[in-house]
Amino acid sequence: MDVDAARGRALVEESREAVVVLDAFDRVVLASRRARQSVEDLQEGEPLPPDLLTGERGVIPLVVPYEADGHRERLVYLSRQGDLAAYEELRSGFTAAVSHELRTPLARLLTLLETATLPGEDVVELVERAAAEVDLITELIDEVLFLSELESGARVVALGAEPVRPVLEDTLEELQERAVRAGVELRLECDPAVELTIRPRMLRVVAQNLAENAIRYAGPGSTFTLTVETDPDGSVLLSASDDGIGVDQAELGRLFERFFRADRARASRGTGLGLAIVKHVVTQAGGTLEAAGGRGRGLEIRCRFPPR
Repeated sequence: MDVDAARGRALVEESREAVVVLDAFDRVVLASRRARQSVEDLQEGEPLPPDLLTGERGVIPLVVPYEADGHRERLVYLSRQGDLAAYEELRSGFTAAVSHELRTPLARLLTLLETATLPGEDVVELVERAAAEVDLITELIDEVLFLSELESGARVVALGAEPVRPVLEDTLEELQERAVRAGVELRLECDPAVELTIRPRMLRVVAQNLAENAIRYAGPGSTFTLTVETDPDGSVLLSASDDGIGVDQAELGRLFERFFRADRARASRGTGLGLAIVKHVVTQAGGTLEAAGGRGRGLEIRCRFPPR
C-alpha cells in the first residue's frame, strides 16, 4: 500500500463522521469506524444497503462523486435527521455552562482584589487567595480546551500496545505532595506486564483525573487505590477506588456529566470536568466505565478496555 493510499484509509477510518467510500457498483470500499459502529449490515466489500442512500432509515446521505486512478467512486457522509440541531443545542449549552462556571471564580477574584484595597486588610493573605482563584480559572480553561481537543478527533488509541505501570507510577508520584496535604494515601496495584493500546498521554490524563477526584473529595485519612488487571477474555480493568466519604447512590449515574458536582458546597475545589474527560477518553478507546459506592462507603470507578 503506497503512502497516499495509506493516508486516505487513515483519514476515512479516523473520521468523526459516519462516512463510506463506494465503488461504481455501490460496494463498500472503505468505512469509517463511526460508520461501522452506527450502521447495521455495513461490511467492506459488500453492497451498501440501498435504503441508506434513499433516506428510508432516517439517514441523510451527502454524496460526493470523484474519480481515482480511472475508477469512479463516491464518498458518502451519513448523518441522521436532527443530528445538526442536537449538536448546536449541545454546543450552545456547553458554552453557557462554561460561561457560568467562569463567572463564579471571577466574581470571587474581583471581591478579593477590591477588599485588598481597603485599609487594615491582610493584603498578603488576600493576594494568596486571589492567586488560588486564578489557578482555578486556568485549570478550567485548560480542561475545556483539552475536552475540545478530544471532541475534534484527537487520537486516543496508540498504534501499538503500551506498558501501563510506568505511566501510572509517574502520575501518582507527581500527585504525591498534593495527596499528603489532603491527608489521602495513594496506592498502585498493577502487574508490570499489563499493556494497553492507548496513548500514554491519554492514560496519564485518566489516572490523573481519577486520583485528583479522590484527593479533592475523599476526605482526610482515606486511601485511594488504582488497580489494573487483565481479565481472562483479554480485557483490561482499571479500577480507581477510595474509602472516603463517597456520594449518594442516586448521584452515581451523573458523576460523568460535565460540570456536575455531587457536593455543591465544595464547588470551588474542582472544575467539574475531570470525570467527564475520563469518560470521553475511555469511550473513545472503545471501553466502558461505571461508578459504584454510596455515602459513607467510598467511591469506585471501573474503566474496562477491550482486548487488544
